[in-house]
Amino acid sequence: MESIDRKIVLLLDSYNEPGRMLIESFEAAGVVVESACINDDGFLPEGVTSVYGFFLGKPMNAADYLGKPRYFNQITVPDYWEISGNNSNAKVMDMGTERARIFYTEPANKRHVKVVDWLDEYGKVRYSDHYNKYGCLYARTIFNAKGQKVDKTYFDNEGREIILENFVTGDIILNYKGQVYMFKNKTDFTLFFLGEYGFKEGDRLLFNSLSTPFFVSQRLPDNGHGDILFWQEPTGEQIPGNMKIILDNNSSRTGAIYVQRRNSYDQLISLGASPEMVRPLGYIYSYKRENSLGNEVLICTNSDQLEAIESLVTGLDNMHFNIVAITEMSAKLMSLQKYQNVSLYPGIKADLAQEMFDTCNIYLDINYGGEILSSLQEAYYNNMVIYSFEATCHARSLVAGEHIYAIGQEKEMIKAIKNIDWAKAISLQHAKSMEESVEKYKNIL
Repeated sequence: MESIDRKIVLLLDSYNEPGRMLIESFEAAGVVVESACINDDGFLPEGVTSVYGFFLGKPMNAADYLGKPRYFNQITVPDYWEISGNNSNAKVMDMGTERARIFYTEPANKRHVKVVDWLDEYGKVRYSDHYNKYGCLYARTIFNAKGQKVDKTYFDNEGREIILENFVTGDIILNYKGQVYMFKNKTDFTLFFLGEYGFKEGDRLLFNSLSTPFFVSQRLPDNGHGDILFWQEPTGEQIPGNMKIILDNNSSRTGAIYVQRRNSYDQLISLGASPEMVRPLGYIYSYKRENSLGNEVLICTNSDQLEAIESLVTGLDNMHFNIVAITEMSAKLMSLQKYQNVSLYPGIKADLAQEMFDTCNIYLDINYGGEILSSLQEAYYNNMVIYSFEATCHARSLVAGEHIYAIGQEKEMIKAIKNIDWAKAISLQHAKSMEESVEKYKNIL
């Protein structure tokens, strides 16, 4: 890797799982990359700078500062209004009339507030209050009578309006250091942020989106094609238009594309993308334990819909099934305790759930509905062998194709688990996830 003093910024459109994995891969390789995110939901991890939050100041002096996420019943409401909630969402009631809906950040079972939608007399959302990980109200979105977003205001610690974004015109107004700045769009606003952040001519921009981050790269001074796109999305039947600009050498700065999904890479090459410009790149995974042998099966679910569960339990009677949920379990799930090789854990606590990931050997991704407890990621990092069905698979990038079965093929799954070759199964799993080396990440920049 070349020795450089230049700033390298990874600009994310939104913070998501692929973005997190990319950041952690650079960290694991010892590559210093500063991360910034444009669309912030208030719960960015430490070390990731919010483009909007940068101008709001630290929240520690805010009047409503809690220092931790706001619990659902800590929302301020008028006297005699009632707040009620479960592990999925909450609501504010006034004498039988719903006044607001409360939405949680993940994991939802902790009931930490992210957004509160306030309703008018007709039950339509008129404005949304946005809360961050410090429990502060930092932004408010206004809706019109048709339920369309009109604008969003961001507040500083003293409740003053610092940023106003107009969703109708795209304009952004910023009150900063005693001056008022007006920007025509999010690209102009982000460019201003980079300047204030200390990004200079010659610095490098890494990005994972062909929308605003790419537009920002295009507007920066030429740096000899040192910028890089990390493509983490599916590829359709055609090469995206903005990507063609890069592939045709018409971009002002971007000189390489690293594709972080195997199917996307194969699709781009089949569509004629140059292997010199488009290169596959996985992630660096930090495993919590070595390959482990055993007969402990784990299933995490937020519903009672488990594909072929009784067939699996009876067909693998030498295996012990641990079925966990963060909520109470229905009578349908509770009926599984009639099997001696099944243990049920309704309303499981975080420490016990972690113990399950630490000790179980096989993960069955067979539940319909949403994923809980980041279960696929945890199972992968603990080198558990993951099996799933086509209709229930929550993270195909972490599950070997050989371990995903069609509905009705539970007998084939049972046979595979009975005759499992642990080393081969883990090897297939690692290959599917495009596991990458530290050396390759060091040589990117």
